[in-house]
Amino acid sequence: MQNLSMPKVGFGLWKIAPEDCAEAVYNAIKVGYRHLDSACDYGNEVQVGEGIKRAIADGLCTRKELWITSKLWNTFHQKEHVGLAMQKTLDDLQLDYLDLYLIHFPIAQAFVPIEERYPPEWIHDPSAQNPTMKMAKVPLYETWQAMEALVDKGQSKYIGVCNYNTGLLNDLMTYARIPPAVLQVESHPYLTQERLMRLSSDYGIQVTAFSPLGALSYLELDMAGQSESVLEQEVIKKAASRLEKTAAQIVLRWGVQRGNAIIPKTTKTARLIENLSIFDFELNEQEMLAISALNCDRRFNDPGHFCEAAFNKFYPIYD
Repeated sequence: MQNLSMPKVGFGLWKIAPEDCAEAVYNAIKVGYRHLDSACDYGNEVQVGEGIKRAIADGLCTRKELWITSKLWNTFHQKEHVGLAMQKTLDDLQLDYLDLYLIHFPIAQAFVPIEERYPPEWIHDPSAQNPTMKMAKVPLYETWQAMEALVDKGQSKYIGVCNYNTGLLNDLMTYARIPPAVLQVESHPYLTQERLMRLSSDYGIQVTAFSPLGALSYLELDMAGQSESVLEQEVIKKAASRLEKTAAQIVLRWGVQRGNAIIPKTTKTARLIENLSIFDFELNEQEMLAISALNCDRRFNDPGHFCEAAFNKFYPIYD
């Protein structure tokens, strides 16, 4: 395992409105967060940069004390476009380097110039009669070699991947000159991904779990139902009662106790503090096993579903 200084709990920036983002980042740093998880596709990196700059100017932290992650979008997979995307992110965040840069999806789409539309999002031409995704023939090894060049240039300390399965991870490790430091994937008690976690550990790759509370991230997108909330499970409630913690804290503790980093998202200060406050207790072995037994392979963030529904393109990446 690479010796990462990445804090186990980060602040996830997906779905935070630009008008709220600078303040949310500042508040997160103020209450103790030092790990920020950003991306081009979130459309709020300018505001993330404003929040970081203000926090540093006010003496809340130094740049070195922060761990800042961003992600390469699908339309920048060609080797000549990876550096463009990285520079745009650095400019927006007002930073000289990232701690971690990730390939967002193992999906290569046709290039959209930054000056034409940014973030490019999923649809190639929104004004087309039948707007859809447009794919590009770019092998993942080409993208990875361009990612490695960013490390060589000092623009990112580490590189990694998101949303890779075991087959893609095995393949990546056959050609990576600089191995991935982090694999970021969806994981929560309904999607434990045990084999992927074990393989990552065997390769010395740290896992970051996004959507660590499961359905809560997807209710507003109509990608999950209220009845799918893991917080209502009896085993979660029992552990919360025993430990005098909230149900959310139990689920987040389960995530870090498995060895993963987690990136919950909230803009509420009380919740920010609650989500960080998971290091003064432990779940016992029976609780850990019982929570893991809730697994039903329920994936909320699945391009095989949402791409066809939203972007008129069937594009599964998981079987």
